[in-house]
Amino acid sequence: MPTYLEEILASHRAGAAEDARVLDDLVEQAKATPAPRNFAGPLGGDSLSCIAEIKRRSPSKGDLDPDLVPELVAKEYAAGGAACLSVLTDTDYFGGTAADLVGARRACPLPVLRKDFTVQESDVADARLMGADAVLLIVAALEDGALRRCAALADELGLAALVEVHDERELERALEAGSRIVGVNQRDLRTFQVDRERACAMAAEIPAGVLAVAESGIRDAGDARRLAEAGYDAILVGETLVRAKDRARQLRDLVGHPVGRR
Repeated sequence: MPTYLEEILASHRAGAAEDARVLDDLVEQAKATPAPRNFAGPLGGDSLSCIAEIKRRSPSKGDLDPDLVPELVAKEYAAGGAACLSVLTDTDYFGGTAADLVGARRACPLPVLRKDFTVQESDVADARLMGADAVLLIVAALEDGALRRCAALADELGLAALVEVHDERELERALEAGSRIVGVNQRDLRTFQVDRERACAMAAEIPAGVLAVAESGIRDAGDARRLAEAGYDAILVGETLVRAKDRARQLRDLVGHPVGRR
């Protein structure tokens, strides 16, 4: 049986194979759009920040909030002190659309990550075209050459690249590619199981000059504090915030913890 990641990537790669657009044309169109907001800037500092995620569902948990209005959620997150937004644009598995990102970004001044499964350089150009300020690059989804090419194009287009890893070997590959923002996903995308000790165990391996983001399995202030103490600059939180009755209040509980040294 294919894993979650294999199934999702197969779907995205099939779409990419049918994409007849010319990359150079997309890049020129992307460069003509308004300049991206500074995504990395709000993530540094002495206290823990949060990339707050907007998503309707996930393959493992099913519906989270299928009727959410991205514009309203973005405003709630901004009121709660989010540093940045993450918006799912994958439709088949997460119920997202490009319009969700456009609406969320228009509703508040926060920079926005396009959260999707990047499989080719055209996906990076598309992120800029839809108004994103950052793009997600999953190391497990990209061979080394593709990872470098996508990261280089993101840089050329003024987009930040959040490079996601799950284990030490993937972290090594991310660093070899020159990644400046590394996310450690505590959810194994092959099984969608969460290991809440993974990020803390890997923290010391992330160089001090690289922004470190812990992702998945963050439930409350205790989890956030523990990750901050381990040296993470930011956390990326989705399910906990989407399901919260008071999203702004939940966010305020997660941010602001002193960041320890790695």
